[in-house]
Amino acid sequence: MTEKAFECRMCGHCCQGEGGIVMTAHDRARLADHLGIGEDELVRRYSAERGGKLHLITGEDGYCVFFRDGCSVHPGRPAICRAWPYFRGNLIDEISWEMIQEYCPGVNPAAGHAEFVRQGKQYLRDEELLRYDPDVSPNALISDD
Repeated sequence: MTEKAFECRMCGHCCQGEGGIVMTAHDRARLADHLGIGEDELVRRYSAERGGKLHLITGEDGYCVFFRDGCSVHPGRPAICRAWPYFRGNLIDEISWEMIQEYCPGVNPAAGHAEFVRQGKQYLRDEELLRYDPDVSPNALISDD
């Protein structure tokens, strides 16, 4: 039986820090719908523009504004959140994959990097999370696969 390469432990480590939670147009529509508000209100209340892209803001505690003992908007979360830890760097670089194991308890080192890559690419394809436009997409999801 194949080892599961990743299983989320809902620890919130990936929800902490001002970072790259980029929201594409599709993300904004899905999240606004989940929250029951308009996209304009979502952008005004919960985002900031950096580098020409809209990013989710963090709360005073340094976590994503929607983190409350777990993701409070899980069904509506952005693609970048849905893709963790199957980011481009972790898929192409075994050292990056090893480093995230210290940070993310859901990554299973026993599965090995090759299996992590296989499962990750399959998951990204199945969930339609691969992106090809660096002008609007999170860089971590850009793929030429």
